[in-house]
Amino acid sequence: MQTLENDLKHFQQILLKNPKDLGAQINCGNLCVELKRYEEAAGYFRRLLRVLKGNQDVIHALCYALQALGNEAHALGRFAVAEACFSEALQYQPDNAEYWYNQGNALRELGKPAEAAKHYLKAIQLNPKDADAYNNLGNVQRELGQLDLAIANYQQALKLNPQLYHAKVHLVHQQQHLCDWDTLESDVNEIRQWVNTKPDAQISPFAFLAMPGTTAAEQKRCADNWVHNRYAKLIEHGQSHPFHHQVKSAGEKIRIGYLSSDFRLHPLAFLISELIELHDRSKFEIVAFSFGVNDKSNARARLEKAFDHFHDIRTLSEVDAANKIHACGIDILVDLTGFTQTSRSGIAALHPTPVSINWLGFPGTMGGDANTSLFDYILTDEFITPPDSAHDIAEKMARLPHAYQPNDRQRPIGKTPSRRDCALPDNGLVFCCFNQSFKITPEIFSAWMHLLQIIPESVLWLLDCNPWAKQNLIRKAETLGISAHRLIFAPRVNLAEHLARHVHADLFLDTQPYNAHTTCSDALWMGVPVLTCAGSTFSARVAGSLLKAAGLPQLVTHSLDAYTQQALHLAKNPELLMSLKQQLLNERRNSALFDTARFTQDLEQIYMQMLDTDRDR
Repeated sequence: MQTLENDLKHFQQILLKNPKDLGAQINCGNLCVELKRYEEAAGYFRRLLRVLKGNQDVIHALCYALQALGNEAHALGRFAVAEACFSEALQYQPDNAEYWYNQGNALRELGKPAEAAKHYLKAIQLNPKDADAYNNLGNVQRELGQLDLAIANYQQALKLNPQLYHAKVHLVHQQQHLCDWDTLESDVNEIRQWVNTKPDAQISPFAFLAMPGTTAAEQKRCADNWVHNRYAKLIEHGQSHPFHHQVKSAGEKIRIGYLSSDFRLHPLAFLISELIELHDRSKFEIVAFSFGVNDKSNARARLEKAFDHFHDIRTLSEVDAANKIHACGIDILVDLTGFTQTSRSGIAALHPTPVSINWLGFPGTMGGDANTSLFDYILTDEFITPPDSAHDIAEKMARLPHAYQPNDRQRPIGKTPSRRDCALPDNGLVFCCFNQSFKITPEIFSAWMHLLQIIPESVLWLLDCNPWAKQNLIRKAETLGISAHRLIFAPRVNLAEHLARHVHADLFLDTQPYNAHTTCSDALWMGVPVLTCAGSTFSARVAGSLLKAAGLPQLVTHSLDAYTQQALHLAKNPELLMSLKQQLLNERRNSALFDTARFTQDLEQIYMQMLDTDRDR
């Protein structure tokens, strides 16, 4: 390496004396490539092209440097730089499928799925046997709501490369969104085997935790693998370029940074807005780091006003965002997005703050070990993560005393619609579940159909997530002897309208193994009892946590049989159901679940304890 450095200095000295020496220019460019100084290499080759216009050898060398620079930038989260590199390379080699593919990857990360799709299609046109291009085209089609096209492209990717594990995971997860369960059990068993035996297979932790049968230990292993596969370069960068943190003096204001893509009209905003407003400004300074779109909604405006400082970091790379967070003197960074679709948890991999926390966005551990951890802590509670679950959680557990999920008591509520407005029959019990369709499993749906068979004139009110799920659920219901008219699909409406229509629901039937989270809080706030079946994983225990905090532990069951029997008992005893409704409405502002002021104080106490622990290390 030292010899290469000396050679480079030699030719650079020649260029200082004679800037037009083409041989020295070529040697400098090639040596920079060998030294992996790709940006400098590209500069030398660009200058050569101004003189040697159209020279294919120089073009090839420049494009090689641009490709390496683009790949390096992408790995470090510098997606705008990556996009620019591949765009420039395509000016010289427009028929290079790999450049189209890589630029599509950068565009997707920059939140431009429609443009990314065009690039993947061009890459496929140039190289129709590229399984990765079909997979990534499926990813952006999924984000655009074109689920049928996404599934077709995942299937084509697997046809070309049966070992493209992540394409299989995407396929299965989207089939869950469509409630297409024909091969679900065998598919999930295969994916579980990969998690346990193929650590380099990129299995999405979010998709995995929604798959029935996966255990808490497997979910941790999946997250561990994901951290190793996706964040190794960022972790390495953070270790070689560590931030130096100043120790917070006692009495100084603690700076809390909340990191999210969802400071907008989104379920997360419905949970945290009042919490942000209620933080004690005499002790804390509250800062937002937003990497999501500004939807110009009232929810966004409220949050911008609630934070002491609001930073939009959409255009910053992971490294630059980490530098920004560190420069703001943040003591505790709270990631509210986690391993969900718009994740930028790579920022936390750089450890720009003394303490980092995984909370709310991803319902589970985000993996890692002492050398590769993303987060120091996970916020949870005693019900979600009982003491015997510690070995399945990578982070240190910080337990809130009641429920881990905050709530906003200022949820907007619209005008109450009539049953007819909601397409509900005039009479009959209304079971409901407003969870997303991917959370519905064959077992839970069969239990719901059993309830409809036994309770005459009852209906099941579901969220209309997509037309394919609706068709599949109706078809499945009919095979189980339930007429299509007994499944009512609620269209997506704004939050105020959605909350208002809850008045017509009698009992919310939760899903398992991925519970209702925000939807559970919404139902309880509106006085609708929620019946859950608690499992053994984080996402399978959230509704139970909320019910206990709301004072309704009797609605937490622990087997599908007990869940069904309790649902029947409530359905056959309308007076009992009504008393539960009334209890929720009467006590909601006094229950631990909706006492946001107390929740905020409890959370602040945890923050202070974390910094005390960090100070003592």
